[in-house]
Amino acid sequence: MKILLSIAIFIVAGLCEIGGGYLVWLCLREHKSWWIGALGGIILFAYGVVATLQTENFGRVYAAYGGIFIVMAIIWGWKVDGVIPDRYDLIGGFIALIGMGIIMFAPRS
Repeated sequence: MKILLSIAIFIVAGLCEIGGGYLVWLCLREHKSWWIGALGGIILFAYGVVATLQTENFGRVYAAYGGIFIVMAIIWGWKVDGVIPDRYDLIGGFIALIGMGIIMFAPRS
């Protein structure tokens, strides 16, 4: 159950970081309204709060989060921007998830 909760926290954090960053991107690069960028900044702040809900130490959480972020960014690009992942995206994402699992969930003494 602890692993499922941890993964759920990673996913919520990823949605906050990618979604918030995307809104800032839209504001600055696509010339959308300033309030979209401000909302993105608030969501990015929420990402920082959500990440603190993990039970491991800061360095380990942020290192492991990288794997989740990579896969979620690939999915975001596919579903939001219409960029279909190629085999190298999929292989790289799979390797990142293996690394994330080792960092976060390996048994330690």
